[in-house]
Amino acid sequence: MKKIILISLILLVGCTKVDLPAPLPPANVNIFDVKESAVTDGQEIKFTLKDAGVYTLTIGDESTGQVVTRERFTGKIGENKLTLYTKSLPTSYLYLLLEDGNKSQVGKTTIIIK
Repeated sequence: MKKIILISLILLVGCTKVDLPAPLPPANVNIFDVKESAVTDGQEIKFTLKDAGVYTLTIGDESTGQVVTRERFTGKIGENKLTLYTKSLPTSYLYLLLEDGNKSQVGKTTIIIK
């Protein structure tokens, strides 16, 4: 009887589905080159700019289109790094939008807060 219960328990545990987390973008990849990324609080993102100047990084809700946060920064030519602080953001699908000083879209991607 004990063997039957033990085998049943092993089969039950072995057949449960494990949810894998969404992959984090590799550290050396432009975040706007991928369609979707999972991000965590304090994660550094990288992206490449063709021109130096003032840029705006916007995080908004995918479903409602409402802006959650917006930050202006001075970007340099080449690789740029920013740290995303997501602790106070809702855990959902959000968009990450990068615009230049003329409000022209430089990059856009979907992010999932983990």
